[in-house]
Amino acid sequence: MESGPEAAIEIVPVAGRAAMERFIRVPFALHRDDPLWVPPLLMERRAALSAAGNPFFRHADAAFWIARRHGRDVGRISAQIDRLGEAGTGHFGLLAATDDEAVVGALAATAERWLRERGAHRVLGPFNLSINEETGLLVEGFDTPPMLMMGHDRPYLGPLLERVGYAKAKDVLAYLSDDPGLPAGLAAILGRPLPPNVRVRRLRMADYRREVGRLTDIFNDAWSGNWGFVPLTPDEVDHMARQMKPLIDERLVWFAEVDGEPAAFAVCLPNLNEAIRDLDGRLLPFGWAKLLWRLKLSGVRSARVPLMGVRRRYADSLLGGLLGFLIMAAIRREAAALGLRRIEMSWILEDNQPMRRIAEAVGGRPYKTYRIYGKAL
Repeated sequence: MESGPEAAIEIVPVAGRAAMERFIRVPFALHRDDPLWVPPLLMERRAALSAAGNPFFRHADAAFWIARRHGRDVGRISAQIDRLGEAGTGHFGLLAATDDEAVVGALAATAERWLRERGAHRVLGPFNLSINEETGLLVEGFDTPPMLMMGHDRPYLGPLLERVGYAKAKDVLAYLSDDPGLPAGLAAILGRPLPPNVRVRRLRMADYRREVGRLTDIFNDAWSGNWGFVPLTPDEVDHMARQMKPLIDERLVWFAEVDGEPAAFAVCLPNLNEAIRDLDGRLLPFGWAKLLWRLKLSGVRSARVPLMGVRRRYADSLLGGLLGFLIMAAIRREAAALGLRRIEMSWILEDNQPMRRIAEAVGGRPYKTYRIYGKAL
């Protein structure tokens, strides 16, 4: 039990299916009056937070809590120890709370205590649940709805975290391009003949599982030197392949090869949030039909690039820059042909200058900032 200055705040551990259902639904009440919030699909959230449904739990431990006051659920938080991550660093995530410092403080203190008991001396977050899933707390860009697999938080949450001892560790950026064309200068450069050992190609759906393995191999290599990197495991690759397949259009997934070896890739997915915004998290009884109609028949008009990478040996070279431009130009061209008008590229670390240059060169502008907070325990 935790105490607030005005009334007792009860911190309830999540144990069992019914409690997890309450945990999942906490943001539904907190965001009910926010027209830009997109309710996640309940079935997806249940799977993501289930040890049976998410391979993250095979290399991590996690705990979940709900904050209650006056008989109401007023907040939630998770705490995670990822055994593939940096030793001594724990994570928090899935934070949602009313505009109340006492609630946020009680939730944070509970997660911190759990992490300290398991040997953590520093906490970072929010990660929902892994750094390879939803990352950071929205601190700029509250005026537009979130895209697929992106968070949307209340503006007061960041300041409340700072009041209870958290500080910025790193910002990650979302870039938006709302012009399907390429800048003239870049189009001219990309219009020149390619070096004879470079080839750009689409995803081969007939070889889908191996193709996902190839892009994961590039991802793990490309990101291995980045801040906070945790590699995707084979189980997570299998899980990701199954999750993405219904949304994959081979015209929106591209590889660049050098001497016959995959050297760069980018994945663009239609913005599922645009299709589920009014389903209130439910696919039954008729939500599935609406979703199918919007994705397959009427279409959506926005998309997100959640995965992109260039092998490290090329990253800082002119060839590496060319590979990145080539695959993004291919995606932009195909997206325009499919009627996709707005493309988000995210997340990009604030100090990842090569990726920021690619995003800006293809017409992107930073429009949302997500902050990863840290605190010594």
